[in-house]
Amino acid sequence: MRLAAYAVCVEDGRVLLARYVSPEGESNWTLPGGKVEHGEDPFDTVIREVAEETGCDAVVERLLGVDSRVIPAAERTVPDGPDHQNVGIFYGARITGGRLRPEPNGDIVESVWTPIPDVPRLRRSSLVDIGLALAQTLPATGHVAPVPVGDLIQH
Repeated sequence: MRLAAYAVCVEDGRVLLARYVSPEGESNWTLPGGKVEHGEDPFDTVIREVAEETGCDAVVERLLGVDSRVIPAAERTVPDGPDHQNVGIFYGARITGGRLRPEPNGDIVESVWTPIPDVPRLRRSSLVDIGLALAQTLPATGHVAPVPVGDLIQH
């Protein structure tokens, strides 16, 4: 199981996206965020991850929701392993300072403000669609219907 925290930064009809490049050279867009370290509060994780991945300072404005999905072993890149559960905590955050830059010694090669209408044309993680759905609907339960993965990168 993986517990992660993600920032959904929306400003002037744009969302902050980070371009991840895998060790194999595959590229896709995702939200700033990542794994909650042992003993770390997810609230602190999202602020740390935004700073590490984008170079920007962020403040959390609200909890948007939680997404939990199980990726069957047969659909994983390592199909011999067990099913994998990813629990993502999504926060609405606002950038307060800093300057966009690549992640030093990391997998994020750039971060950009992307007009929300342009997002569907991007090769992206399902996390982007989940985060935007939560930010746009603000469900009282903090839960949105499952986002169909289709041709999206599943996390």
